[in-house]
Amino acid sequence: MAQTETELRDLLEAGRTEQGEPISRLGYFCAPFRPSGGPFAGKVIKRYPSHATSAELDRLADAHDAYLCLLLKCGVAVPQTEFHLVETRGRRVPVIVQEGLSDASMMRRQMISGTPAEALALMQAAGELIADFWAAVEGRTERIGFHPSIRNLAVIDGRAIFFDTFPPLIGYDRDEMGQLLITFSGSPLMRAVGPLLRKRVTAIQDEWYSPAGTLIGLVGSACRLRPVEAPDFLDWGCDFAERRMPRHAQEVREHLAVPPRLPGYWTATRKLLGLKGEPNL
Repeated sequence: MAQTETELRDLLEAGRTEQGEPISRLGYFCAPFRPSGGPFAGKVIKRYPSHATSAELDRLADAHDAYLCLLLKCGVAVPQTEFHLVETRGRRVPVIVQEGLSDASMMRRQMISGTPAEALALMQAAGELIADFWAAVEGRTERIGFHPSIRNLAVIDGRAIFFDTFPPLIGYDRDEMGQLLITFSGSPLMRAVGPLLRKRVTAIQDEWYSPAGTLIGLVGSACRLRPVEAPDFLDWGCDFAERRMPRHAQEVREHLAVPPRLPGYWTATRKLLGLKGEPNL
């Protein structure tokens, strides 16, 4: 572990030449990169801004370990993922090292390029992941969330793979998670003005902690990606909820009477940060 963290520190301090260009600049928390050579060749490296206290960082590390264990226990397919707190330039920073996935496997890319039937098959794979996760955590007492958006999924051989383990959605209450969204934002602007927009930023997470909300969010994204086929996605979502998530079917039906729109607080936040709907891995 010490050797890995030393190599990570060297990579983080080496600059763009060793790191390569970011895979995406559109993630809320960071711009992940994939080194082309060295000990982390082929891995995806996610470095998160560190403006947290030592106690907050230690809690974050414990929460990430717990959340990753939970995901795997629930049968969620996750690429090999490691969380590190790396000492660099006098500061400990959170770093995730993850096995890379191919661009072609990204769900969003496949949703855009596929046929209507293929798009619905992708939705089915994502829906099964959502339903299985919420069934597996039912009855647990701690606050647990899940954010399997189209941007956060790959689909390989009909199976959805979830790769966005940050923030770890376990053990934080709503206000604490709202603060985490500000503290670890990849945008200096958000870290500066976030406290003034605390209610709006805190509300971003609400969908992640709702079984119905995660399915509704998935369908809403599909409708925005392929608006011509929105009626098919709405029908699929209602039918899927009836079959696989019956306890939440009424709420899903109520929200899928028309294509869901992104909440105003989230669109405003994305505009503030200059984010667009692209894969963040």
